[in-house]
Order: sequence, then structure tokens, then C-alpha cells
Amino acid sequence: AVVSTQSTGISAMVSARAIRNIIGVIGNVISFGLFLSPVPTFVRIIKKKDVEEFQFYPYILTVQNCLFWVFYGLPIVKADSILVVTINSVGLVIELIYLAIFVIYDKHNRGRKRVLLGLVAELIFTGIVVAITLTVFHTLKQRTLFAGIFAVVFNIIMYGSPLLIMRKVIKTKSVEYMPLFLSIASFANGCIWTAYSCIYIFDPIMLTSNGLGALFGFAQLVLYATYYKSTPNHSNVDAEKAAEIQM
Repeated sequence: AVVSTQSTGISAMVSARAIRNIIGVIGNVISFGLFLSPVPTFVRIIKKKDVEEFQFYPYILTVQNCLFWVFYGLPIVKADSILVVTINSVGLVIELIYLAIFVIYDKHNRGRKRVLLGLVAELIFTGIVVAITLTVFHTLKQRTLFAGIFAVVFNIIMYGSPLLIMRKVIKTKSVEYMPLFLSIASFANGCIWTAYSCIYIFDPIMLTSNGLGALFGFAQLVLYATYYKSTPNHSNVDAEKAAEIQM
């Protein structure tokens, strides 16, 4: 009877881990789609060979966010979180490509130096956090908490963009800068990673970060349903601008 109970417990743990991994893979796919959402904006930049009024700050912030989550997901900080590393590593590469395009086509040198200085500053800052984490804290629990605080803070900062969009929607009573597919993807992304944080290994850091993401995504959907009918028809350019703002 004891052996049977132990076998059942092990089987349940294996099943929970498998479910968590499946959810993590789904989360990777959705997050990948969100990382690619600004592609139309950069295609336009390449075609026009000019960054025009494009703002690079959200992409700089996303680079820092990805750096912290990649570090957070490493086995030396957090066990069994390789799927967090994979998607944020991919996101990091994508964001750096976006910034490289900006630097190449910044004809009037409006932000080229600031982009490069920003990236250097982020590398130094990340290096300091990594050094403190690995030298001062000697258990995974301590490292997870310390590194996780920085990951959550920058994730919350990134949520400032949707908040600005939501304010604009309420003010203009129009959802032209908040396309439905991005709102649904943001909500789904938050929900998936929230579920991931609660299965097999409870992760309060990811739960806090992605729980907020799901909440903001849901709020966007409510606003979309509220103001959709009062929004006039617009061209695809608006969707491109929205993708840029969402980042």
C-alpha cells in the first residue's frame, strides 16, 4: 500500500511537471508573437530608410527586462525554469535587431548615441546585479528573491505602455491604438505564464509579474468592448502605431 501511494505521488509530480512544460511551450509561442508585433513598424522604417518619429525607449526597456528574466531563469538562480530562459533569450535577440535597425536608419542621429549608451548602461547594471546575486547570496531561494525583484520591477515598468494606451482609449473613446489581436495576446500571455507559475513549482515572482499582465490584458479587453462601436474605421497604419506603443 505504501509503495502504491508513493508511485501515485511520483506519477502526479511527473504529470504536473509535464503539464507545466506544455503550458510553458504555449507561453513561449504567444510571447514570441508579441515580440514580433512591431515588425510592420520596422518594415516601414527599412522601406523608407528613415526612423521618422519612432521612439526607441520601449525597446531599450524590453532589452533590460529580457536580460533580467534570462538571468532569473538560469539553474544557478531558479531551478526548472529553462522555458523562461528560452523565450527571453529569443526576445532579447529580436529587440536588439529592432534597435540595430534604428541605429542604421537614424539619418539625423536623433537617438543613435542614446541607444548605444543605454545598452552599455544596461550591461553594466545587469553585470552588477549578477555579481551581487552570485557572490552575496548562496542559496537558490535567496538568489531567486533578489534577482526576481529586479525582473518584476522592470516588468511593471513595461506595463506602463498599456496603461498609457488605456488612458488614451478612455480619453478619445476610440480603440484605434489598441487592436484586438494585441489585447487578446497580452491577456492570454499573462494567463498562460500565471498558470505556469502555479503548477509543479510555485513561483511567486512570476505569479506577481504575469498576474498583473493578465489583469491589464483583461482591462484592455473590457475597454475594447466598451469603446469599439464609437471607433471609426482606420487603416493598417494605426495598427502599426499601436504595436509600437504596446512595446
